[in-house]
Amino acid sequence: MKFDAKERFSCKNLSGNIFQLPITLLIATVVLFPLMRIIDKPQLFGSIEEETRECNIFLGHWASYHLKEPYYNNETCPHIIDPYNCIKNGRPDREFIKLRWKPYGCELPLFNATEFLRLVQGKSMAFVGDSMGRNQMDSLICLLNSVGRLEDITERYTSKDDIHFRWWFSSNYNFTLTILWAPFLVKATGADLRGSAFDSSLSLYLDEPNDAWVSKVEDFDYVIFSTGQWFYRPLTFYENDHIVGGQQGVSKVQDINLYGYKKVFQTSFRTIINLKRFKGLTFLVTQSAKHFEHGEYNEGGNCNRTRPFTKEERQGYNNGELLEAMHHAQVDEFREAEKEARKKGLHFGLIDISDATSLRPDAHPDKYGLIYNKNVKVVDCVHWCLPGAIDTWNEFLFYKMKQAINKKTSTSI
Repeated sequence: MKFDAKERFSCKNLSGNIFQLPITLLIATVVLFPLMRIIDKPQLFGSIEEETRECNIFLGHWASYHLKEPYYNNETCPHIIDPYNCIKNGRPDREFIKLRWKPYGCELPLFNATEFLRLVQGKSMAFVGDSMGRNQMDSLICLLNSVGRLEDITERYTSKDDIHFRWWFSSNYNFTLTILWAPFLVKATGADLRGSAFDSSLSLYLDEPNDAWVSKVEDFDYVIFSTGQWFYRPLTFYENDHIVGGQQGVSKVQDINLYGYKKVFQTSFRTIINLKRFKGLTFLVTQSAKHFEHGEYNEGGNCNRTRPFTKEERQGYNNGELLEAMHHAQVDEFREAEKEARKKGLHFGLIDISDATSLRPDAHPDKYGLIYNKNVKVVDCVHWCLPGAIDTWNEFLFYKMKQAINKKTSTSI
């Protein structure tokens, strides 16, 4: 039966069915009011994550949280690397580490290191992508350090001086954690594949996945794709060894060639779905916001705010349209891949950080990081301070891992 609000509340209907008023008001309160609250919440570009019987943890706001100290600090986690160690590098304020993400209508559970390690006991996890994946992995190492005591075992696999590939191991839980450097996920060629210059031109082979991760993840239990920041540079796209397009440097939404951006995710998702031995859980971490104001990194820009954006301030966020376009392109490909994965009994999960990160111009290292472009130190409004907002990404991951494992368990009973 169609629910016509206008007819229900007309005087004619009210006079003939006065006894229905309490029931009608109850329906309006229980069904419509929560829906109106969600619709009315201000977000940059609503989350595409659809959760029916559960709260959507990716829609919310940042709120003060003074009940406890951060999960870790410089003393409890000696593994914070200098580029993200904002407090060690002299950042004077502390308010940016006293905020927690508050979803609308529910609570995001705190990260529980013991429970997380029990979930991954005897298992392996790989972050695949660029320095955003490394940034999140470093946060996870610190979150687990009080319980798991992870050891750096990189030298067993590669040179310890190679900062782009890292391997960690918890002997207490037989848990392996790694970052596999593949900033475009697909094969790339050029003179600067390590990122010493942010504006160097590279060639991408959109139909050829990067062997740096493909050759290693087949037996992993968790694979987390996290990339996107390298797509702002000049790129030439190839398919079947023929040029199919490209882009110059990207600073606004009109500059980006979304065909190439979508294609790398399409290729990567298809590849992992078709790996013969892969039976693990796959997650996509969506595009992270950058917050340069008053110019880019090479134009005197900075991100020296000390509090999150207000609703009004975010309306003027100068990277908002670009972030939205990249977010939707990622998630479109994720949704298609998720359908195909389900047919093979595989699970794909979404870690949708885009809306939450867009609100946090205060949580980047700014001048308190150690990032270099062509051997010259620049302000960092791309990566995230540790501890800080990025710890929320692992709260999201923890929540979605438990959700996926529960679903897998219930369907196998």
